[in-house]
Amino acid sequence: MTNSNATFRHQNSALLAVKARLAPLVVTSEEIDIRLGEALTRLRLPTGLLQRVAGVISRRNWDDETTFDGAAALAAKDALAEANVDPKDVGLLINTSVTRKHLEPSVAVGIHHALGLPSSAMNFDITNACLGFVNGMTLASQMIDSGQIKYAVIVDGEDSGEIQANTIARLSQPGVSRKDFVNEFASLTLGSGAAAAVLGPADAHPEGHRIMGGISRAGTEHHLLCVGDKDGMFTHTKELLAGGMALVVEAWKEAKGSWDWQKMDRYILHQVSDVHTDSIVKAAKLDRRRIPLTYPELGNVGPASLPMTLALEASKLVKGERILCMGVGSGINTAMTEIVW
Repeated sequence: MTNSNATFRHQNSALLAVKARLAPLVVTSEEIDIRLGEALTRLRLPTGLLQRVAGVISRRNWDDETTFDGAAALAAKDALAEANVDPKDVGLLINTSVTRKHLEPSVAVGIHHALGLPSSAMNFDITNACLGFVNGMTLASQMIDSGQIKYAVIVDGEDSGEIQANTIARLSQPGVSRKDFVNEFASLTLGSGAAAAVLGPADAHPEGHRIMGGISRAGTEHHLLCVGDKDGMFTHTKELLAGGMALVVEAWKEAKGSWDWQKMDRYILHQVSDVHTDSIVKAAKLDRRRIPLTYPELGNVGPASLPMTLALEASKLVKGERILCMGVGSGINTAMTEIVW
């Protein structure tokens, strides 16, 4: 294994603001059990699996007045206001949403327009499953370091409502087996939400939170273990967890040559489930008390889950505390990025 360019340090990038937008409609796991009642009885499966196995008590959906990209734009406006950055000074907008209503144009163009960004601001989508937001922050930080741009906005909006409905409808059909149910179980943990971050030059913003750098690794031999579309997410759960944890451990061990991450003040993880969190805690020997969790109430909100968790934790953070953002995305890819608050 070679380091190549997958271990990196940033020279002058800071997180100036990160904001979340919560979807208004709460959908409990008990409600999903009721909707799946006949299927659970036929398959002789107990109720409460989402709570006991995944630790997901509820998730959220958008109402009819709110779209995923509209919510992402609202989160971006919140973040720009908190960072005190004028939209005309933004040089880059990256959308990292998995959700999209069409193949082209990009989701980013609509958000660029909604924010009133200048025509000089580059805008595009980065899609890398649940790792997209972390990748977007890395790319934006590198462009700030180089002096190509001054400010960047990273956004993500997710809408799991259609996938939820399609999955429940399919699992309710006659002929669905226990294996089918297990393969689609992860779809029932998904939630809706949005997040946005504003990045800028650290030397011009001493109040900002320095983005130090990190490490990324790919295990793309596992690219068929979790495949999703608007109909649902189809997952080989055990194999995906094993492959993901092996990649996390590999990256963690290799990072020790450049980084000391064993005693961070917070570990902001991509939010999946109890099983996923327990596995990372055990593999990296982390202090679970330093890991804030949002998946019990919000579910897995895809790429938005990590920045949403950071945004909801931000008010508790103290200047100088060290934060490690840790993400794993289907494919499989992993990345870890340190931020000094």
